[in-house]
Amino acid sequence: MIIENSGLVGLESDLAHLDEVAEAIGFVRWQWEYYRATYDLKFEDKQNNEEYFLRINTRVREGKLEKPDTILAIEAVYMGRATFPHGLDYETPIPQSFLNSANQKLQELKKALSE
Repeated sequence: MIIENSGLVGLESDLAHLDEVAEAIGFVRWQWEYYRATYDLKFEDKQNNEEYFLRINTRVREGKLEKPDTILAIEAVYMGRATFPHGLDYETPIPQSFLNSANQKLQELKKALSE
């Protein structure tokens, strides 16, 4: 599920700042290569034994990813259910409680990046 109207798409930040504020909110930079990185936040549904991930996709605007002053731009925000062995299903409906929490975390991130 693509999360529209997060207010994050197009925002830019240097890698060091984005890593710091994202981690403080609970995101982890999982996948990265020289020109892109994704930040994930995990939600666990213990009753149904399922996991959901809120993912923020970024792309380098200036520099290379291993340098803290590299400028990243947020390209997309989406959420999906984890599938075995590792992947995300973006078609499965997301429980409303997780969507509400995800939107709250996105607003926290937007505020932190805008300061």
